[in-house]
Amino acid sequence: MDIRVLQYFLAVAREASITKAAESLNMTQPPLSRQLKELEEELGKQLLIRGNRKVTLTEEGMILRKRAEEMVALMDKTKSEISSSGENISGEIYIGGGETEGIRLIAKVAEKIQKIHPDISYHLFSGNADDVTERLDQGLLDFGILIEPADIKKYDFIKLPTQDRWGLLMRRDHPLAEKHGIKPEDLQGIPLIASRQSLAHNELSGWLGKQYESLHIVTAYNLLYNASLMVEENVGCALCLDNIIPEYENSPLCFRPLEPQITVGLDIVWKKYQVFTKPAKLFLSMLQEEIRAQ
Repeated sequence: MDIRVLQYFLAVAREASITKAAESLNMTQPPLSRQLKELEEELGKQLLIRGNRKVTLTEEGMILRKRAEEMVALMDKTKSEISSSGENISGEIYIGGGETEGIRLIAKVAEKIQKIHPDISYHLFSGNADDVTERLDQGLLDFGILIEPADIKKYDFIKLPTQDRWGLLMRRDHPLAEKHGIKPEDLQGIPLIASRQSLAHNELSGWLGKQYESLHIVTAYNLLYNASLMVEENVGCALCLDNIIPEYENSPLCFRPLEPQITVGLDIVWKKYQVFTKPAKLFLSMLQEEIRAQ
């Protein structure tokens, strides 16, 4: 498969129209249609359902879209790595991680690097541990930030000097907002919003004890900001980490830590035997200096 044709296919998937995709690619419709037809013939599968007003993807088309996005992203990353191999340190650094206050340390290092090497830029990817490690293994990320406990046996890593604590995010008018800490029995009968991985953590399930089996989970989330909107609209209370949703003055939401307290550490990981680009190597070096200085 030609990477250029994959870019054509992604343009059609994005625009949901061959005509609009052709306009965005600065080409005419007939050659674009021909390229897509040849791609379908090469794969032996129909990728697009061509309607009167809209083009939709078949199941095979959706699979190709996901893989094509990864291939194009890897190509762009490779180009960046090659272009950054000269004397001047410039290029891109790809970092993935869950939503955590620990990103603030990454931001401090990025700010210091920016003052010295303004031509270095960053790509941040947000996702859970599975999302991050998948992209890390595919070479789409330089570094991943994982919330413990995490399986890091196959990675090199540095433990970050920061911890997050588990708690409950709720509306300020919720009865539990009057408490200073949330105990397992407080969660009984409460509609809960939980991350897809949080309840699988041994520490959290151990903290819940017998209450684990009778929890009323109404929504699962991947990104806490979206979950916080559900909390604000009174769908339920969210089990989450602290300091991700700020408690500003007059905020309708508040956070209460679990009691007894549960804290988690953070690791920044990268592939073993990884050959770093100059920007990534510089970033790791300055991150280590920042950690030593704390």
